Amino acid sequence: MYLWLKALHIVAVITWFAAMFYLPRLYVYHAMARDKGEQQAIDYFTVMERKLYRGIMTPSMIAVLGLGIWLLYLMPHWLGMGWMHVKLLLVLLLVIYHHVCLIYLKQFAAGHCKRSHVYFRWFNEVPVLALLAIVILAVLKPF
Repeated sequence: MYLWLKALHIVAVITWFAAMFYLPRLYVYHAMARDKGEQQAIDYFTVMERKLYRGIMTPSMIAVLGLGIWLLYLMPHWLGMGWMHVKLLLVLLLVIYHHVCLIYLKQFAAGHCKRSHVYFRWFNEVPVLALLAIVILAVLKPF
């Protein structure tokens, strides 16, 4: 059972991160279209962003959290390890990032987002750094 849960958890993590990599990239293009006044592109990005967030990103996050909690239930000794504390902190920060993405999604949909495409290019790097740290922690278990 443990290996099945771990496999499904990894698939959910991959899906969640794929969405977290792609949604801010859509924000880059949306901001560029907004700055050029391209209404048709703006409408297209608004629909894509909503479908990605609601249809893939949020269900993936729920699966990651649910399966992760189940794995911790099966392996409670992990909660006494320092690497897991750091990993869980990073996951918490990713959940916050996920919800910040929702704030931007709503701002873009309402036509109120003032952030530049350059800002979103940098914003897009946050999950990359988190993924790198989480994988290193999960594989190396340094402390």
